[in-house]
Amino acid sequence: MVCEALDRLGRKLADVAALYDRLAFRRVVLHTVSEGRISELHIGLLGTMAQKFLSDLRDKTWRGQLGRVRAGRIPGGLAFGYGVVPPAAGSSEGGARCILPDQAEVVRRIFRDYAAGTSPRQIAKALNAEGIPGPGGRSWVDTTIRGHEERGTGILNNPIYVGRLVWNRTGFEKDPRTGRRVVRLKDASEHEMREVPELRIIDDELWERVRARRTSLATEVARTDTTNRLNGSHRRRFLLSGLLTCGCCGGGYTVVGLDRYGCATRRGRGTCDNAKTISRQRIEARVLAGLKDRLLAPDMVAEALAALEAESAAARREARAAASGRRRELDEVERKLAGVIRAIEDGAWSEALKARLAALEGRKVRLLEDLAAADRAEGPEIRIHPGLIDRYRDQVAHLEEALLDASIRGEAEEALRSLIERVVLRPDPTASDGLSAEIHGDLAVILRVGEAETRPGDAPGVVGSGHKKTPGTSVLGGLLSVDAGTGFEPVTFRL
Repeated sequence: MVCEALDRLGRKLADVAALYDRLAFRRVVLHTVSEGRISELHIGLLGTMAQKFLSDLRDKTWRGQLGRVRAGRIPGGLAFGYGVVPPAAGSSEGGARCILPDQAEVVRRIFRDYAAGTSPRQIAKALNAEGIPGPGGRSWVDTTIRGHEERGTGILNNPIYVGRLVWNRTGFEKDPRTGRRVVRLKDASEHEMREVPELRIIDDELWERVRARRTSLATEVARTDTTNRLNGSHRRRFLLSGLLTCGCCGGGYTVVGLDRYGCATRRGRGTCDNAKTISRQRIEARVLAGLKDRLLAPDMVAEALAALEAESAAARREARAAASGRRRELDEVERKLAGVIRAIEDGAWSEALKARLAALEGRKVRLLEDLAAADRAEGPEIRIHPGLIDRYRDQVAHLEEALLDASIRGEAEEALRSLIERVVLRPDPTASDGLSAEIHGDLAVILRVGEAETRPGDAPGVVGSGHKKTPGTSVLGGLLSVDAGTGFEPVTFRL
């Protein structure tokens, strides 16, 4: 591998070191244009320098933003209601803001309506119904208005509207495990504040009324352990969390009440006509019931066992072929070793023969180790136990009970969720719950819904897609519908 410099691979020492170890394990040599071949010494020194450079750059950027704040300029993004003032000719100073009258009137309306008792969700729906564009030209959503009070996000929490610039409320840190940035709140003593009266849009009296209402609502919600049950349900992760999609608008189906799913777009923006909701237990039961019904089909059991035997046989064939190649190479190495030893015994000693002898002996040791490891990994041949079919049926029949077992529930849910790309819910007056459900993803492959048309002998109610690919995946698959009490219902296949 050749790269311009080591810091092009990563700025963090731990990441560069881990990459170097993986390359070395695979016998890949790393070179850079300026240093040539990279060794452990380069990793330690240059990796530390790259990480230090990144840390210094972050500190310099922060100090530059601090200077702009103290000069009364806004170093961050553009808040709704403001525009950017172009710098004067010949000046490098930028970042000044000006008030946009049309957007400023929308801001005043939001504050007045909220202070009068209108909820952020109702305000967002009203603005969308009137066709008033939100920040960035997007439609309004309740979280855009409500925001996060401690972080200072959202229209109702931004003190810039009363002519006060507050900066350095939060900072970002990267989680070393996931690589994602995590928001961290900073102490109030670290906040930087400046008065910018030229940017005031609302008066102090209206601002205080809004603050008073938000405080009273927060106090009311936190009064008892049961009052905030809705927020608690938002923080929980269920079997189908993040997988349910509204078939009308494409938005997510999220928790809109205690253990009840509904269209998030309709709830937050009011721009979707799908008012149907469904309980969490009901949709999970429909998916699992359909899954059990299909997995318990005799042809599915037979195919699962046949696939297990075929996979085991293929793995053993590959292992034997690889071992056979290593044995042939080992015979060739031993033949060459014998030739080198004969040459040395005849008096033809040289440094080249010494190096060749060491290389051949090293290769022989590695081949013997690989053969021993292959013998251990191959293990005994897998034979299907006569009772395995009954065991399989029993496990599938108790699928729901297995998901309730606290010791394996998390792992089982993640395994099942990884097979489902999405579950599309659409209003359907013929369905018992008023909603039809269509499953997309690898789960459809496992359930064998990839046929071009229903053939004699196929399970009733399955319509497939020939050799088309499952949406969003690179594998063959299809789509299926889940209805209460009947498992998988026939649907028109769509991709």
